[in-house]
Amino acid sequence: MNRRLAQGFDGDAAASDAAATEAVIALGANLGDRSQTLGAALVDLDRTPLTRVRLAAEPIETVALTPEGRDSSAPSYLNTVAIVETRLAPTVLLGYLHAIEERHGRAPRVAGAARWQDRTLDLDLIAYGDLRIDTPLLTVPHPRAAERDFVLLPWASIDPDAVLPGRGAVADLIRALGQEGAG
Repeated sequence: MNRRLAQGFDGDAAASDAAATEAVIALGANLGDRSQTLGAALVDLDRTPLTRVRLAAEPIETVALTPEGRDSSAPSYLNTVAIVETRLAPTVLLGYLHAIEERHGRAPRVAGAARWQDRTLDLDLIAYGDLRIDTPLLTVPHPRAAERDFVLLPWASIDPDAVLPGRGAVADLIRALGQEGAG
């Protein structure tokens, strides 16, 4: 069942003349009370200035992913996807996502193998409208989203016509993963 959140912009909508942009955010957790953490993170997203959660998929359970592939010995993840409308710039939205992660106990991000560690909360900006951004701070669309069933399946469940910019229809990407093996 899809969860629809219909709260407003907390009165901040008039503070910006920018048109709202639809952004796709992936949420995952494999430590602690995963379900509670994802629910609280969705509330935090909806409370983010100039941002409103429009849709959130029901969470799915998945095996942890490492650079070597799936790791069934690690705690499993609970994953979901939210579609938000935001008037924030992509990098500002990313800053809020990192702050929400830290509020829920995630250690600050580091480069290298440590980014594959277990975590209380992981928030990834998958898409921001049709924008393509490739900077040291942010890459949108997310560079590995097309390879991740734990992003594509929840996303398709709330938006069957979704398109990952530069990669194609999410439904087609899911079919391709089924033929090649999900990752």
